[in-house]
Amino acid sequence: MTNNLDYRFYTEQAVELLKRLIATPSVSRQEEKAADVLEQAIKSYGFMPRREGNNLWVMDPQYDESRPTLLLNAHIDTVRAVNSWTKDPFCPTTEGDRLYGLGSNDCGGGLVSLLQVFRILVQPAQPLSGEAGHESWKQQPYNIIYLASAEEEVSGVNGIRRILPLLPKIDVAIVGEPTGMQPAIAEKGLMVLDVKAHGKSGHAARNEGVNAIYEILDDLNWLHNHKFKKVSEFLGETQMNVTMIQAGTQHNVIPDHCDMVVDIRTNEYYENEYVFEFIRKHLKSEVTARSFHLHSSHIDPQHPLVRRCVDMGMQPFGSPTLSDQALMRFPSFKLGPGESSRSHSADEFIKIPEIEHAIATYIQLLDGITF
Repeated sequence: MTNNLDYRFYTEQAVELLKRLIATPSVSRQEEKAADVLEQAIKSYGFMPRREGNNLWVMDPQYDESRPTLLLNAHIDTVRAVNSWTKDPFCPTTEGDRLYGLGSNDCGGGLVSLLQVFRILVQPAQPLSGEAGHESWKQQPYNIIYLASAEEEVSGVNGIRRILPLLPKIDVAIVGEPTGMQPAIAEKGLMVLDVKAHGKSGHAARNEGVNAIYEILDDLNWLHNHKFKKVSEFLGETQMNVTMIQAGTQHNVIPDHCDMVVDIRTNEYYENEYVFEFIRKHLKSEVTARSFHLHSSHIDPQHPLVRRCVDMGMQPFGSPTLSDQALMRFPSFKLGPGESSRSHSADEFIKIPEIEHAIATYIQLLDGITF
C-alpha cells in the first residue's frame, strides 16, 4: 500500500503548516494563536479536533474501544529565542534544504510530520483530492489519537497533564521529539531539591554564631560522593548535581542559613519519591522537593514497535533530555525528525528531507503493526 503514497505531497503540506506555525509565536503559556493555526489545519484535512486550553487532539473516526490505542504526541510551544539569533526567529527562512525558525526542530518537525501520518493512517470524512492512494488504506488494527500539547517546555499544569485524564486508555505512545529518527526508548526523570542548612548569625571578628556554610559541608560532600547502585543499560546512573549555593549577607556577618539547589536525573530503576526519602534520611539539612511528577520513562525493548524499529535498522538509545513522556504512565518512546543538539539554540532549523523521511518511516513502522 505504501507504494501508492506520494510522500512529497504530505511533505509539502507539512512544511507549509510548519512555516505558518513558525510565523506564529508560541512561547510556553502563550500558544493560543499557534493552536488556532493548527486547529484550522486539522479541520481543513477533514477532521474535527477537540480543544482544551491550548491543547488539541483528534480521535480516530473509526475508534473502537475493543482495539488497542496508539497516541501520537508532539508539543506546540517553544522556548524563548536566545539573543544570539542571526535570523528573525519568527520568519520561516529556507536556505537549501534547511528551514530556519524558532520551534522548527523542537518540535515543529515532529508536530507536523505526525499529523500527516495521522491523516494517512485513518480515514477522514472527506479526503483531499491530492491525497493520492489514501482511499486504498485499510483500517489499522488499533486506534490512533493525535495530540498537540501545550506548555511542554515548562512542564506546565495546563499542558499534557490537563489532557491525559480526558483521553481513553492509551496502550503506547510515540512522542515526536527530535531524535534523528532513532528510537529513544528510555528517558531520564527530573527532580529538583531545595536544601537548607540553619546556623546562627554573629560577628565574624569575634567568631560568634554558627556558620551555616560549615553546617552544610557534610551534606554537600555526601551529595558529591554518593552513587546509586542500579545502573541502566540505556540511561546510565542516576545523577545528582548541586547547581546553586547561596549564603551570607556581608563579609563580617556569620551566615545563619545556607541554601543549595540539587538537580537529580533518575533512571528507570528509581522513582522520584524513593530518591527524595533516601536523600532526606542521609542529610541533616532541611530538604524539600519542588515536585515529583517528572518520572523516568521507558518502554520494553521487546515491545513490537521497538522490535520493528530494530528490524528497520534503527538503533534504540537512552535520552538525557526531558519531554512530555515523563508524564505518561503507559509505554512510550521518542522518535522524531531533527536533532536534539539543535534544540534551544540560535538559528534553529530542520531539514526538509528529514520531514519527508520521518513521514515515510512512521508509515513503514506503523502500517499493520499489532501490539
